[in-house]
Amino acid sequence: MLPQNLLKARELARQAATRAYIPYSNFAVGAVLILNDGSMIPGCNVENASYGLSNCAERTALFSALAQGHTAKEFAAMLIYMPGNKLYSPCGACRQVIAEFFSAEAMVYATCDSDHYQSWRADALLPGLFSLQDN
Repeated sequence: MLPQNLLKARELARQAATRAYIPYSNFAVGAVLILNDGSMIPGCNVENASYGLSNCAERTALFSALAQGHTAKEFAAMLIYMPGNKLYSPCGACRQVIAEFFSAEAMVYATCDSDHYQSWRADALLPGLFSLQDN
């Protein structure tokens, strides 16, 4: 069962998924970036006929926050919602972006229509991540 403090984020992510533009995959995803002050910024996936130009819900939420003037220091957690009863983890591109902007101990949660959820620390999502800061 998802922790009580994440139920509002789950509902916002579920609502964001209803706004997804998914004419090719028909796979709606909603995400909510949770800031340190408790604010939440939603995002949904947006597809394109040129598949590589599509954007996942996780990145939409993160990029929206940055466009609104928020900084990575404010990012506390991410909750991802997908309809149905199967949980999925973020894709590789989203994992790389999460690694860029989240602290190692920030949490990422995946939820669906069942009572189940999965969670990861941001640093566990992308072992051996690519970073220019290491050079």
